[in-house]
Amino acid sequence: MFERILVAVDGSEGALNALDKAVEIQKITDAEIYLLCVYKHHSLFEASLSMVRPDQVQIPDEALKEFATEVANHAKQHAKDKGATKVRAFVKGGRPSKTIVKFAKEKGVDLIVVGTRGTNGDIEGYLMGSVSERVASRAKCPTLVV
Repeated sequence: MFERILVAVDGSEGALNALDKAVEIQKITDAEIYLLCVYKHHSLFEASLSMVRPDQVQIPDEALKEFATEVANHAKQHAKDKGATKVRAFVKGGRPSKTIVKFAKEKGVDLIVVGTRGTNGDIEGYLMGSVSERVASRAKCPTLVV
């Protein structure tokens, strides 16, 4: 049925709920779970707009990548604690919805599982978060929104 399940994680409760559902599906299908944490890439221009003006402008990508790695590793451990057997974690920079869909295509993912609402806290999507809505509408494989 499913061989590769992608779970988008961002440290939110919704993402962990999605991961729990993916682990349940894995127990039935023996699929491999790919965890993906996406951090927003900041251009040099965006970094220069900061209210803080250090002597040298530094792009915060390294700190964001480090945090995303921690989120991905925590999610991986959470999955293993719930009984997952085949779990791999990935970290990518970019716009979350586009990066998730692109990653799914590149890895030949059969199912994407996302939480209803993540950590960005916007009110763009009332019933469903904007990232999960964009992923569900753009993905070429089934998407389960938990």
